Amino acid sequence: MRVLSVASESVPLIKTGGLADVVGALPAALAGQGIEMRVMIPAYHGILEKLGAVEEVWADWNLYGGHARLLKGSIGGVTILALDAPYLYHRPGGPYADKGGDYRDNPERFAALSWAAATVARDGTGDGWKPEVLHAHDWQAALAPAYLRYHGDGGVKSVLTIHNIAFQGVTGGDRLESLRLPWHAWHPDQAEYHGNLSTLKAGLVTADAITTVSPTYARELMRPEFGMGLEGVIGARAHDLSGILNGVDENTWNPETETAARPYSATDLKPKAENRAALIDEFGLGDVPGPLAIVVSRLTWQKGIDLLAEALPDFIDAGGGLVLLGSGEHGLEQAMHAAAKRFPDRVGLRIGYDEPLAHRMFAGGDAVLVPSRFEPCGLTQMYGLKYGAVPVVAATGGLNDTVIGASPASLAANAATGIAFHPVDGIALSGALHQLVQLYNDRAGWTRLVKRAMKAEVGWSRPAAAYGALYRSLTT
Repeated sequence: MRVLSVASESVPLIKTGGLADVVGALPAALAGQGIEMRVMIPAYHGILEKLGAVEEVWADWNLYGGHARLLKGSIGGVTILALDAPYLYHRPGGPYADKGGDYRDNPERFAALSWAAATVARDGTGDGWKPEVLHAHDWQAALAPAYLRYHGDGGVKSVLTIHNIAFQGVTGGDRLESLRLPWHAWHPDQAEYHGNLSTLKAGLVTADAITTVSPTYARELMRPEFGMGLEGVIGARAHDLSGILNGVDENTWNPETETAARPYSATDLKPKAENRAALIDEFGLGDVPGPLAIVVSRLTWQKGIDLLAEALPDFIDAGGGLVLLGSGEHGLEQAMHAAAKRFPDRVGLRIGYDEPLAHRMFAGGDAVLVPSRFEPCGLTQMYGLKYGAVPVVAATGGLNDTVIGASPASLAANAATGIAFHPVDGIALSGALHQLVQLYNDRAGWTRLVKRAMKAEVGWSRPAAAYGALYRSLTT
């Protein structure tokens, strides 16, 4: 079976978040299911240099304002179809925005990606390759299923995956025609969204199947507190919706083969203790008698960083320490700077992102904190499980589906793999951090908990089987 995966980013070529990790990992995971997947992304500045030798397999002389080429290359064994349209994608900032904010032509930029994907899916590429399924990711690719529906599908089925419904590709209704959508799409049952146009909604109402990245998030999306205004649309497609957990790339995230820190395993945890000491030194902390917690996250309201700032003093008083890597909202960055200044021997901070440092943090941390108000899936807690950095998570979305909270029953059954708290507020997070300290102080019990966490199944084998089954159900 052949599948075209369409997204705005994919590792190792371009990454701003977990979407890129998932898109980059899926082709290799699906190969074992007998599925040949090609990945289409925009050729942002520098992408073609990373691909090396490329072959033109499609072209359009008028793709939303200019001449575009689709160039086939490969990296890491994955076939990449890079949409080369410099007038759309060669920008000095990031893929979506610069310091002045989102690019004003983002609707056209990603409509071009969706149009190219739908055209290639329907007609095939110049090298004779034609997919049976088009798999679009998030709002940036969500017009691809719509274009198949409105302009002819050529027998191709479509899947749309919601990675985060908070981002909906909303733009003015005056763009309907320029985005190559028919006038009948301007309807509440189609792409119209409260007087605007939503590319995500256009995909949700036209895709043959919808997935999201965890079973709990799939259920949550039909509730107003999580659906972000699209809960009715999701509810109407409930029979076509499934939640498939993401996995982690175990070739990249594996403590036994780690290169950024000392490797270790569930049967030999001594090097993890050495990594912990090295991490404390790297952040310039003093003695940390309690658990050393890590946070690797965007610093946003969604991620619950304000709740962490509220709960942190009591955790520090109980002996805990914190090292944080991330960036985001100015006020939350300032709150974390204030915490580091107040507790210089216990709180370390790095604003930005550094992949090797993230690896060292998971390898040396005792626990990873993920107090998200909503979390479609989350990879951070799964990295924590893999590395024995015990996850402390809000009981929402994929966090709920991947971490078995430490309750009296789960501990007695030797089943717990982390700590889960609810409701998602500062009081509950403080209670979870108090429980973390208690569990850490029981050294024998803590070791058992760490080893159970490291044995949790977080790879791509189960998700790949689920995607394979979904694709086959659409084409048979």
